[in-house]
Amino acid sequence: MSQKIPPFLKETKNGIILKLHAQPRSSRNRVVGPYGQRLKIAIQAPPADGKANKALQQFLARLLHVPKSCITLKSGASSREKSFLISNISMQEILSRIGI
Repeated sequence: MSQKIPPFLKETKNGIILKLHAQPRSSRNRVVGPYGQRLKIAIQAPPADGKANKALQQFLARLLHVPKSCITLKSGASSREKSFLISNISMQEILSRIGI
């Protein structure tokens, strides 16, 4: 039986698009949960000079057990609404590792 794909994940030929809502300056890095059509992730880094984007990339790499080079910011560099392209991982692996 296949798991229902949440609206914040989309499979493409280049990998999987993860749409998220970033919450910078959080007390700790963590997956908060679904937030509308996106996945909310709290991150400690401030939203200045790309620090939050870099911290999100590192957090996602650790969470999903993939190299940072497999995670690319596709849109939302200066917004809380971001899209990342994640390669070299299956949809099932992402669903199990984000734990929602």
